[in-house]
Parts: sequence; C-alpha cells; structure tokens
Amino acid sequence: MALSRQRNVLWVDLADFLSTRKLVLSMLALAFNASVYAQQSVVPASELTNAPEIDGRVLEDPIWQGLEAATGFTQVRPFEGRTASQRTEVYVGYDTETLYVAVVCFDDDPEALILADSRRDASLEKIDSFQMVIDPFLDRQNGYVFGTTPMAAEYDGQVVREGVGNRRNGAGGFTLNWDASWQVESVIGDFGWSAEFAIPFRSLRFSGRGKQNWGINFQRNIGRTDEVVYWSPLNRQHNIFRVSEAGTLTDVSVPTQRGLKITPYLLTQLSRGGDSRSGTREESELGIDAKFSLTPSLTLDMTYNTDFAQVEADEVQVNLGRFSIFLPEKRPFFLENAGQFSVGAPGELELFFSRRIGLDAEGMPQPIDGGMRLSGKVGRSTNLGILHMQTGESGSGLAGDAFSVVRLNQEFASRSSMGLLVVDKRGDLSEDNNQTYALDGRWGIGDEVTVSGFIAQTDTPNLSGDDMALRFRAGYSGQAWDNFISYSKVGDNFNPEVGFLRRKNYQRISAMLFNRRRIEDTLGLFEMRPHVYFSGYENDDGFYETGFLHVDNHWEWRNGFEIHTGVNFTREGILEPFEINDGVFVPPGEYDHKESPLVVITDKRKPLTLRVHSKIGGFYGGRRSSFETDISYRYGEAFTSNLSWSSNDIDLPVVNGRFKVNVARLRMSYSFSPKILLQALVQYDDRDDALGLNLRFSWLQTANSGLYLVYNELDNETFVGPIERRRQVGIKYSRIFDAI
Repeated sequence: MALSRQRNVLWVDLADFLSTRKLVLSMLALAFNASVYAQQSVVPASELTNAPEIDGRVLEDPIWQGLEAATGFTQVRPFEGRTASQRTEVYVGYDTETLYVAVVCFDDDPEALILADSRRDASLEKIDSFQMVIDPFLDRQNGYVFGTTPMAAEYDGQVVREGVGNRRNGAGGFTLNWDASWQVESVIGDFGWSAEFAIPFRSLRFSGRGKQNWGINFQRNIGRTDEVVYWSPLNRQHNIFRVSEAGTLTDVSVPTQRGLKITPYLLTQLSRGGDSRSGTREESELGIDAKFSLTPSLTLDMTYNTDFAQVEADEVQVNLGRFSIFLPEKRPFFLENAGQFSVGAPGELELFFSRRIGLDAEGMPQPIDGGMRLSGKVGRSTNLGILHMQTGESGSGLAGDAFSVVRLNQEFASRSSMGLLVVDKRGDLSEDNNQTYALDGRWGIGDEVTVSGFIAQTDTPNLSGDDMALRFRAGYSGQAWDNFISYSKVGDNFNPEVGFLRRKNYQRISAMLFNRRRIEDTLGLFEMRPHVYFSGYENDDGFYETGFLHVDNHWEWRNGFEIHTGVNFTREGILEPFEINDGVFVPPGEYDHKESPLVVITDKRKPLTLRVHSKIGGFYGGRRSSFETDISYRYGEAFTSNLSWSSNDIDLPVVNGRFKVNVARLRMSYSFSPKILLQALVQYDDRDDALGLNLRFSWLQTANSGLYLVYNELDNETFVGPIERRRQVGIKYSRIFDAI
C-alpha cells in the first residue's frame, strides 16, 4: 500500500473539499435525521421546601414520601431484557442550591451484599453499587457520573462523547479523576440498602436558568447474582456512558449561577539524595488554585505555583520494543475537562498530551509557575476549551516554556460533532517553538454505526514537508457484533511536541470482528466472545514493519470464571539495530513468529481473585516466555491489596542473548473512612535493580482537597555515591473556600 507523498497538495485538496457548503449541509442533514431519540423513561424533579437530612435513611424521611419514583429497572446481564430480580426506587428533588437524589435498593438477602473498597473512585463493578449519569445540557453526548456503595463510597467522573476512547485514568472519553464537591451517605437495613446524594448545582455545568429537562440514567449492580440493571433500558454492548439512550429528568429549576472557589495550599518537603548534594534539604511552597463560574456552563480555572506532590507514583513498565511507552496523566488540574481537549488515538497518537507540560526537552521536571483554563459550553452544543500554562527553569538549567491550547467542538444530533484543535509551544529560542493544527469529526449513523477521524499538521523549525497525520475509523456496535476498520498515516516529520506519538513514518490499517454469544444451559457458560483483530504498519517505502494478527475466544462462565484462548501471528521488520537489554542488540531483519496467549481470570466478586496472562512463542528470531500474575485480596470494605508480577524469559540465539526481566508490584490501601485513606505502592525492577516505595496518607475535606502526607523512596544500585538512595517526605494541605 502506498500513499502520495504530496502532503501539502493533499492538505489543500481536503481543506477545499471540506469547506464546500454542499458537503457541510448534507452532513448536517444526515446527522440530524439519522436517528430519533425515543425517550421511554421519564422522571420529574420535585422542588423541595425543606432540604433532606443526608444520612442515607430514605424510607424514614417524609420528604421523599409521595414523590414519583423512577423504577422498573431491566437487566443487561445476566439475562438481557428481563426485569431486575430486586426492586429499585430512585427519587429526585432540588432546592435553590442543591440537586438531591435518593435511592432505595431493596434486597431480599441483605446479608449477602458484596461490600468492597470504600476508596474514592474505586471500581463499582462486580459489587453491590449504584450510579447515575446526568446530562444537564441534554446534548445526548456528555455528562457527569456519580456513584456509591452500601458503605457510602464516593465515585465520580466526566463522560465525553459517550465514553469513546475510554481510558480509566486518562484523557479519553471518561475521566475518572474528575472530582467534584458533593456528599453521599448510605445505610444498610433489613430492606436492603439506601443512599442519599447532595450535589450542589455549582458542581455541575448547565445552560441558562429556569426550568429545564436533563438527560439521566441510573444503574444498579447486584453483586451476588452478577446483575447489571438500568432504568432507561440499554443493550448489552452499551454501558451507562451511553448518554444518547438515557432517560429524561424533567422540571429541574436551576438557579442563576455565579461562583468563585479558592483553594490555597501549603507544601513542605524534606529530601535527601537524588543529586550530588549531601545532607537533608528542606523546601516550603505556597500556591493557589481558583475556579470562577463565568456562566452556568463556562468555567475559568486559574493556578499559581502549581504542585502535585500528592499524586501517586507511576507504575514501572517493561519496554521490550523499539517505541515509547505510555504513562497516563495523573495530575488533577489537567484531568478536569481533559476529554474536551482530547483528539487522536489514545495511547498511540494523541495530539495534545498534558503530561508534556512540566518536562523539559531532556525529560527533566520543570516547575509550573501558573496557568489558566477556560472550559465549558457556549450555548447548548458548542464546546470551548482554552488552556495556557507557563513553566519555569528546570533542574537541568533549561528555560521554561509557554503552552497554549485552543479547542472548539460543535455537537450535532445522532452523536455527531466537528472540531478544531490548535496547540502552541513557545520557548525563549525560536528553535523551541512547535505548533499542531487539527480538524476532527464524528458522525453517528443510526444507533450502531459511527464514523470518525482527524487530519493534523505540525510546524517545527528545521522540519518541513511530510509533517501531516490523519486517521479515519468506521465502527459498528450492535448486540451481537462489535466491528471496526481504521486507517492511519503519520509523516516522518510529524512532530507534536505537546502530544504523544508512539512512532512516526507509517501508515497503518487495523480491523476487528468481535462477536458476543450468550449461552443458555450449556456447561454453565454465560458468554463466548470469539474475535479476530489485525493491525499492520508499513513505512513510506512500503516496508512491512509491524504486524499483529490475533485470533481468540473469551469463555465466561456464570460463576465468574473466565478463560481466554487464542493465537497471535506477529511480524517485526527491523531496519536498524536497537538495544533490547543491556548489551543485547536486535539486528536488522524480518521476524515472523507465532505465539500462544492464555488468560485465566477467577470470579471478581470473591475476596481473593487471580488473573494470569501468559504468552509463549517466537520473539525476534528467538523465543519468549512471558507471564503476568495478578493477585487481589480484600477484607471487607476497608482493606484492599494487589500483588502483581511480570516475568519475561527471553532467548535470542542469533545474538547469543539470554536474559530475564522481572517487575513486581504490591499495592495496599486501608480506608479508615471514605475520606481517610492510607495507601502504599512498592515496586521492584530487576533490570535496573531498582526498589521504589510510595506511601500516602490522605484526609480529604471534599473533592481532592485536604491533608496529604507522602513518603517516597527509590533505591537504585545502578547509581553511585549520594544519589544511590533518594528519600523524600512531603506534607501538603489544601482547602476549598467558597468566596462567592
């Protein structure tokens, strides 16, 4: 496969083509008429004269008596379309400041409730839980998710584009690390369990004022029967992020909203080792964040002397290939509204990747002096995002940079949208400048088909020509089949310095056929998921660099046990030697291999669970045996632990290279309450002989503000002298004040 090398001609032709009025009007007409949202589920919001006491005791509070309840939940699993085995009632009310939601989860065996992990944002899957998605703009694409458990765990996040490109802690379609100020309490009784939510209107974004209709849906998980049930019915291929099929919350009378929240912080750190200086060093810093609601739908965030000392350390990853590995963003300031700025293919080609802010050209940390972000909606369907950040001089002496991002996105009916992205990096020298420009779009056809794509170009000093990238994807998502085909092309000089690019100079085709088959009364099977996936890369000369053909079937039993069996056909074409391990180089050549993957997963509802993933087969002219073992144990809702071990035994006879790479990770947490938490992360990498410890104690006020006590230690024998062992203790305190 070969493409024209005339990128500039292609860019002009596409721009002219996309700018024609006839095409734009026809696309809009199709988008508006492709489907009709038939809302079957409606519940009114009731104005409350008195605020309920948020204690979780819904049945005992007369405020909720007499209100119309959302009920009649239906299953998506294990028996799609059946009525839920347990009754659920949801009530919605509001006053001048707060939206209240009360839920009663009736259960005929409350002693069998599965309780687990009361940490904020811990997974709600495979346990008893309740969550809702709220779409205040009724745009049927975006929303907020709030959830809880019988032990009042707090779970919240942002949904963008119905969760497309979802990455649990990154900037895809669902951002779990978005944390709002709200309250929930729950109680367990002989009736089952119940919970009450109090969500301030100032924690949400909505259009205008007065009475409105919002999109809304509710999900309940019933742990012991592995039930997932929804109020507004969904098909098995969807989850609560499917905002376009949510029900409607009517008669919400929202207040006129202007608000200013100020969050100052104080940080004190003691450090030892890590550089050539000896002794203990003490540093203290002051900083401040502010959030101002310009309109009910548009928010200005400002930050000065930003620090993220409370953020958990990165997980150690093993890189046995030629290309960069992806480390997700974890800093709260950049994660809020991150989905609005996201364009590209998550983990492969991201045109804006906020983790680049705060690192210099050599990868050394840079302090963030300050910045601002304007984000939200203009009207009901136009998303606006503007970000500007300024970094200071790094530890290696490199000057700071200014980063600016502008994002516009216009939404249409039927899950469709068109957008523009501009990313600008400015340094003291002109050679440090870099810009990225992109147009992207998404077109929903009916309920099952989605076509999406982008075209982008970068501008970098001393790099000209062959500096474009594009991607188009067509997908079908139905009850039985989930299929897609995608085409990408990246030029050799495409250089998004404030993005993530795993590799360049390629064109790629990927495709998948994925089938879901529900099984009845056969050996206890619940579902089989046979599928085929292919991904292939060629460079501009037509050389087949990388290929991956995956043929697999997932076998899932009703008792929660799973086995994934299959075969991989792999291809690596190496044009230049690269070092895969210390002193071991893979020579140029064409390496075609087969490997056998096997995955075993035990019932995730149990306190003790096991996941084993093995791959055995050819590898760069030799052989690899890879095992990843993951053991999780929880005790009640307070204590959780996870021990993982990744082992790679590699033999490359062609270069007399035999080596092993092992990474071990132990993660533990103890929740004294949903707001008081002790966490530990211990990691060991035998390739670098590095042992790391990250210990965090947090006592939260609301959202992610409060008291943090953090200890970090890294013992690495590959270093010598005073930097062999690095230790750091930090105390950070922040508090949110409602100034207006």
